[in-house]
Formats: sequence, structure tokens, C-alpha cells
Amino acid sequence: MFELTAMTRIFIRLSFVLPLMLTHMAPSVGQDQAWPQRSVRFILTLGPGSGTDIGTRVLADRLSKRWGQPVVVENRPGGDAIVAINAFLTANDDHVLLASPVSSLTAHPYMLQHVPYKDSDLLPIARTFNAVVAIAVPTPMQAKSLADLVQSTRAQPGKLNWAGTTGALDFLFAGFLKMNALDMARVPYRNPQDAAKDLAAERVQAVMASLATLTPLLASNKVKLLAVTNSARFPVHPGVQTVKEAGHPELTFDGLVGFFGLKGMPLPLREKIAADVRKRSWIRMSCNDWGQWV
Repeated sequence: MFELTAMTRIFIRLSFVLPLMLTHMAPSVGQDQAWPQRSVRFILTLGPGSGTDIGTRVLADRLSKRWGQPVVVENRPGGDAIVAINAFLTANDDHVLLASPVSSLTAHPYMLQHVPYKDSDLLPIARTFNAVVAIAVPTPMQAKSLADLVQSTRAQPGKLNWAGTTGALDFLFAGFLKMNALDMARVPYRNPQDAAKDLAAERVQAVMASLATLTPLLASNKVKLLAVTNSARFPVHPGVQTVKEAGHPELTFDGLVGFFGLKGMPLPLREKIAADVRKRSWIRMSCNDWGQWV
């Protein structure tokens, strides 16, 4: 399991670096006309209120002003991102981009018996932002740390539930349970927001989700954070440990979100979109304003 989780993290980091290296070695393809000439559509793999949704909508508003065209965000959750990917590929339109956590795509070979698309069908364009991912439990639960959750689960085999959502988050948490010989039942959810609501209602006892999804429930003191999976602590919650600090480095996960285009999209167009994303990205803001984090 250590090898698989390490491999997954390597794929996640290389998913954008390697393609960009290759595209810079590729011959340039000229663009005869300015882009965009009409409205642009971002198809999201997750539902409204998710970290990917919130960050992409902010970026869409900024890009709309830069491009002088409407930018529409379309949520297509479900099927471990396959619903959104199919909608994106079927659109076959260079004014339609796929917005997705990279982890959703890199996890497919490990989680699906049949992947209904080819890697070459999705062309990475740009990283948009990093998502802070956290492990949370209901506030009434006695667990105050990841170690407490492990101890509580071990003391009650098969009696606690965890919320399964999508992609590498499921893959990593399931691996964490297996590595530590923990018996916790998985409850599948189509949207991470629904999982978070059920966590607050104590229908499930653990969830691994973006901090943006959990924030409204944190504000109302219905859930509490045990750890963040990112490599570094999040400045807004400096007292919350990373999973590595909590003794479980196998859960380390930096959530990258990015834009993908269709196979064959010309290099100049990809570079233009990437440059515009860099100029309008949250990365240019301070961490106190959520910065590059969502």
C-alpha cells in the first residue's frame, strides 16, 4: 500500500509538469483567430459547494472579465468524475474545458475495472489552485486527534462509518484503514457536501474532504478537524496537525485542481489559457485571503 500511495502522489505531481515539458518541445500551431470568440464553459467533476466548485467559480468570474466573454460553470458530479468527463468529451468544443481535481483522474486505474476514456483524450492545460483536504469527525465525538480516531475505531470494529466520495480521497482513506487493520464501513456519496452534512448529523463518523466543503459546518461548530492531508499546515487553522505530524504520512495528499482541454488543442491556445489562469489565479492572493488554497 505504501508503494501505491507513493505512486499516486507521484502521478498527481507529474500530471501537469510532464505534459507542459513535452508541449514546449512540440511544434507551434498557429491560431488564426482570437480566443474566446463566444462564451466559455467549465465542466466540473464535483457538485456546488465543493472546494473545486468554489475556487473555479471565483476564477471563472476573473477570467470572464479578462476574456470579455461569459464563463459558465456547469456541475456534473457522479460516477467518480466519469459523468463530467463524458460530457466534456461529447461536447467536442474548444470553448469547453474540464475542471477537475487531478486526483480524480489518477485514481481511476486503481478504482475502476474499466476506464471509459484514454489518457490522451484529456490534455492538461494549467493548474488552477491547491485544495486543502482535511479529515473531520462530528463535534460530539470524543476523538480529538487522528490517533484518537484510530483507537476509537479499533475499540468498535465495524460499528463506525466513513463517508466515501470520489477519486484518490477514497483510495487513500481505504488504504489507511487497511494498513492499520481498522474495520470501518464505507458509505458512498455522490457529492462531498452531502457527506459533510451527514457527518454533522452523526450518520457517519469520519470524512476526508476539502476544507471549503467543511468550513460552513466548522463555523457552526458541528464538525471538528483532526488533521489536514497537505504537506504543510494551513495558516487559517495553524493548530491543526498535518497527517504526517499525526503519525500517518501515508495519508499525505496535496489536492491539485486544474483545467483540461481536448486532445489536439493547439499549443498557443493552451499557453494563452495557462497564462491567463496564472494572472487571475488565487495564487496571487495572500494566505489570509485563502491564497492558493481552497
